[in-house]
Amino acid sequence: MTRHRFDFDTIIDRRNTASEKWDKYRGRDIIPLWVADMDFRSPPAVIQALHERVEHGVFGYTHPPAELVQAVRAHLLADYGWAVEEEWIVWLPGLVCGLNVLCRAVGGAGDEVVTFTPIYPPFMSAPGLSNRGLIKVPLQLREGRWVADLEALERAITPRTKLLLLCTPHNPVGRAWSREELAQFAEVAERHNLVIGSDDIHAGLVLDEDRRHIPIATLSPETARRTITLLAPSKTYNIPGLGCSFAVIGDPGLRRAFRKAMGRIVPHVNALGYTAALAAYRDGEEWRQALVAYLRDNRDLVAAEVNAMPGLSVAHVEATYLAWIDARETGIPDPARFFEEAGVGLSDGADFGAPGFVRLNFGCSRSLLVEALGRMRRALAGMIS
Repeated sequence: MTRHRFDFDTIIDRRNTASEKWDKYRGRDIIPLWVADMDFRSPPAVIQALHERVEHGVFGYTHPPAELVQAVRAHLLADYGWAVEEEWIVWLPGLVCGLNVLCRAVGGAGDEVVTFTPIYPPFMSAPGLSNRGLIKVPLQLREGRWVADLEALERAITPRTKLLLLCTPHNPVGRAWSREELAQFAEVAERHNLVIGSDDIHAGLVLDEDRRHIPIATLSPETARRTITLLAPSKTYNIPGLGCSFAVIGDPGLRRAFRKAMGRIVPHVNALGYTAALAAYRDGEEWRQALVAYLRDNRDLVAAEVNAMPGLSVAHVEATYLAWIDARETGIPDPARFFEEAGVGLSDGADFGAPGFVRLNFGCSRSLLVEALGRMRRALAGMIS
């Protein structure tokens, strides 16, 4: 196990803080490992910056600080070799908001959006809310690895299909798509003249040391021209409650369409969201590296434990802090409810388009994770005995 300068082991009591994650099971002995929200304190630099901003005491309307724009540009260049111009960045109060704007910005009513399932639920709701049709292409589990079925993607696309929505790294299956896979997606999009909407919110959480995140827009100028990339510090630095995200849109026409779809209905980012984002991107890298090392150890523990449980299996998690667990062989009709009754709150795979699966969030202290895995193991053993 890796040792860190930062403390990820201490359990922070999140009860009575209006935590969506913990309040779901208020008053019940259920460990919440469902929604994608880590139990760790945010980076010290973020907490310090927020203290200083609060001490100032005035919280008026706030535009994106110039230092934040430069910090984002420096981060994208350093991590991905991606040279982004200032005007390409469009600020948003959240990624889900961005997905909905994206669907409204591309094509018209009655057009179609295609995406790979299982997928983060707003990918499936945003098209319908935008009067667009949804085409779902199931990922395939091949030799223990989730992969995209390109032939199925080709067959699914129709003349009404205008937008390919990608989740990269992919939530919930934990894939960090390779350059070759991304190039295949880009080639399909170019051939069918699709806009690519790429949700890269977990980009900072690639766990495999021999992998790195590649924004699809960096593949070529042609791909960049048809791509809208959504990013945020929220998952990486555990600040989802502060609502600060952004789109990177290099093409002026796409950017105009996106801003038009935002209209006057999308609210501005709040002052503390900007403050936290700046501190995270400017001063949070050492914390992020320690976090990734801790999550890597948690991932390995989950894999070893879950794959030893009767009827359960989990594919290797390359990125994110989410394990996508296949419970179909247990024969349990509702695995999320089964484990909830055993004292572990997981996300129901049905919400992601895949009944029979559950998603486990291992972004928590190791002792809590060990206890949760023990409860799961004992529940399955009790079912068999």
